[in-house]
Amino acid sequence: MKKTIIAIIIILVLGITTYSLLKDTGGRVATKDDIVGDQTQTDTGATSTGQTMEKEWSRQSVIGQSEDGKNIVAYQFGTGDKELLFVGGIHGGYSANTSVVAFDLIDHINDNNDFVPEGMQVTVVPVLNPDGLSSVVNFENGFKSSDVTASESEKVAARFNANDVDLNRNFDCEWQSNAKWQSKNVSGGSSAFSESESQAMRDYVNSNNPTAVVVWYSAGGGVYASSCRDGVLPETIDITDVYAKASGYKAYESYDFYATTGDMVNWLAKQKIPAISVLLTTHTSSETSKNIDGAEALVKYYSN
Repeated sequence: MKKTIIAIIIILVLGITTYSLLKDTGGRVATKDDIVGDQTQTDTGATSTGQTMEKEWSRQSVIGQSEDGKNIVAYQFGTGDKELLFVGGIHGGYSANTSVVAFDLIDHINDNNDFVPEGMQVTVVPVLNPDGLSSVVNFENGFKSSDVTASESEKVAARFNANDVDLNRNFDCEWQSNAKWQSKNVSGGSSAFSESESQAMRDYVNSNNPTAVVVWYSAGGGVYASSCRDGVLPETIDITDVYAKASGYKAYESYDFYATTGDMVNWLAKQKIPAISVLLTTHTSSETSKNIDGAEALVKYYSN
């Protein structure tokens, strides 16, 4: 008799448990994820207990595609309202080292989760011109500057996108179709934002309104403030000095070597977003430690 009562109790308990699982899962068959309870796996491999995180700390998103159909990827860290945006590879294979330093920053943040404080987000777009960069190196899993073995003429050709447009002449600040690069004539596109790559950056900026932006170029060495007709924003002067002091580059309030129509950072200034151009010293060295120091200084500046 006692065994019969125990068996009945066990059957009742199993029935109640099964009913609860079916209720919680909307009548479908319960899965392993339903049974593990309150644990949620993030893409960093960490497990958070209690409730699902609203937003994963480390994530990737495709913000657009190149003219040749290649994805433009943003790597995002942190979940705060203040967003610092770093961009490399706008000139593709001609300035491949700007993508190297961007990938190096991504690796550094992944290895140092405390790099991004609470209340902030750091976003890195390492390759804004994937068509140009892919013509001289396979960058899918990161690369070193020494991996680029193309000739000088091939690197120059890799500066442009698939439509032979200089993307840093395609933004809406003093845009011109017939643009200049040093003493050369280059295409600024058929109109401002005619190219899918610049459209992707425009749409990302308009949707996310980053607090400040750093764009890497090469070569020349220096940190340059941005402006578009209305002078340099006071905050832009501040972050130019902050980045320069931490990195060891010299700070400049303007770029006076030659006219740059349709420039990306100057368009950002037109949007009232503080933005700086960081020119690496050569086309080969990424000067990673200097630029990580500069990036870290900006993070600390905006975390105060």
